[in-house]
Amino acid sequence: MRIAVITGASSGIGREFVFAVDRKYSFDEIWVVARRAERLEELKGKCRNPVRPLALDLADDAGPEAYRALLEKEQPEIALLVNAAGCGVFGPFGEKDLGALLHSAKLNALALTAMCHLSLPYMKRGSSIVNMGSNSSWQPVPYQAVYGASKSYVLSLSRAIGRELKPRGVHVMCVCPGWIKTEFQQHASHDEYIRYVDRWYGPEEVAAQAMKDLEKKKSVSILGAPVRRQVRLVKHLPVDMVMDVWCRQQGFE
Repeated sequence: MRIAVITGASSGIGREFVFAVDRKYSFDEIWVVARRAERLEELKGKCRNPVRPLALDLADDAGPEAYRALLEKEQPEIALLVNAAGCGVFGPFGEKDLGALLHSAKLNALALTAMCHLSLPYMKRGSSIVNMGSNSSWQPVPYQAVYGASKSYVLSLSRAIGRELKPRGVHVMCVCPGWIKTEFQQHASHDEYIRYVDRWYGPEEVAAQAMKDLEKKKSVSILGAPVRRQVRLVKHLPVDMVMDVWCRQQGFE
């Protein structure tokens, strides 16, 4: 059985990845992973590929363990893994709830790590891993400290394992978009912490660009020329200057 696995599939970028992958490829099944079972069930009637909903909380240790058990039982070939599950906490680090901060770090970084590690034994030459990073992957982000740090981790991990897996013929790509209008932003951001956004992109645009870049075997996918220019600039500026600019844009200084 040849499958694709997509996490965060109940909404936002993850859901758009399901539709983009379904349009582009043919699989025996697409396994869609998220906490909200009813949202996953809806995908069955919207995809041409067979869809298997997996209602799992990947930030809970039981989630990855259930995924491990299912892989051992089904013994599929994983042709594509898309790690799109994620969340964030915006605001002053010292004032935010510790549990929420740890949940964000675990889902964005550790759960993604687990999904990559558990999936690899079932991947063959030609398989791919797509990990959701962020434009925040490139710099420390005050007032989004844990989110930015977790996305830097995702970028670094993706590049490192991409190099390790190259001889095996397994490709790894990190998707690093700018501001995306999704449920995630509605839950994570507030006017008092996010006051300046240069441009919003749609989640369907991110998924479409990622599919094009995956076809080209790119290691990083960045949607939009303005975002690519910003990334190039950030690489050459002192870190303190980059954080100063960010804080001024958001009205923190």
